[in-house]
Amino acid sequence: MKGTRHIMGLALALGMMLYAVPRLDFSGGWTLASVFGAGWIAFALLVIAAHLHELLGVEEETKRELLKIKRMKKWRLEQSLQGRRSLLQIKR
Repeated sequence: MKGTRHIMGLALALGMMLYAVPRLDFSGGWTLASVFGAGWIAFALLVIAAHLHELLGVEEETKRELLKIKRMKKWRLEQSLQGRRSLLQIKR
């Protein structure tokens, strides 16, 4: 389901680019229309990059490493708490 959403978003963004880019006018210099066109293209490319980033799974390794770190921190906390409990039991 997750991949399908990103494939559809990527296809729609690419379709919009194919439809709109030939119709944008950049021949008049820095007019309001050309600034809008450049901004629109930049935003569309950002959307395309975001969908590709998710589809290619660039952050999967980072997510796995963060999960390992969280598990290790939880384990250390549990060990620390168990050590304190045993010290309390010895003192009694």
